[in-house]
Amino acid sequence: MNRGTLLLLPVSLSAASWVEWLPAHVRDIACSINYFIVENAKCARAEIARLGHPQPIRNLSLSELPSAPTSADCDRLLAPVFSGHDVALMSDAGCPAVADPGALLVRRCHETGIRVRPLIGPSSLMLGLMASGLEGQRFSFHGYLPARDPERAIKIVALDKESARVSQTQLFIETPYRNQALFKALLDHCQPKTRLCLASDLTAPTESVMTHRISEWRGMPTPQLDKRPTVFLMLADSRN
Repeated sequence: MNRGTLLLLPVSLSAASWVEWLPAHVRDIACSINYFIVENAKCARAEIARLGHPQPIRNLSLSELPSAPTSADCDRLLAPVFSGHDVALMSDAGCPAVADPGALLVRRCHETGIRVRPLIGPSSLMLGLMASGLEGQRFSFHGYLPARDPERAIKIVALDKESARVSQTQLFIETPYRNQALFKALLDHCQPKTRLCLASDLTAPTESVMTHRISEWRGMPTPQLDKRPTVFLMLADSRN
């Protein structure tokens, strides 16, 4: 029997209608799939319903991916693929396998000869980078920074120095309820000439993308970032 394909299905970044962020042919592919591997079943059910899947949700197979999947976990989840069915991998938001455990599932596909097909859709990291005005040829994503000082301060200083050394945009994210604390830490520990971009609520009606030097941010009213999904991007000045 021929094997199926693992489809990497991007998920909305906001509650906007799928027509605003997903190509129609990708939505059609998603609506033809009966097997899904997901980060969170509740979030996935809402997303599948938003896409207008023709099958009742209860008739679909939704399997949650462990936070640290083993090879055995991956093989179990990929069983429908081995049986010839296409399976869609979904993150909670944005592109799967980027900053989530889906990457390990994709790696297992390559190890076992399963075709992987990435589908077009929103990526908060790429959208933020595109809109930031920062260096777009040299950039690095660091996931989540340490949640508390002194580890967070040490990491910020190191990223600022590395950005200046190689002229590289540094990207990172935070749990939304800690955004304000991270923003304050960046103002406290980055060099004054470093440019900082805050890309919040991307693709939502409340979307906001702002880039200023740290010295400028320090003299402005504090932006309200609480509970707003935000990508932080910074680019240091090599002349600092």
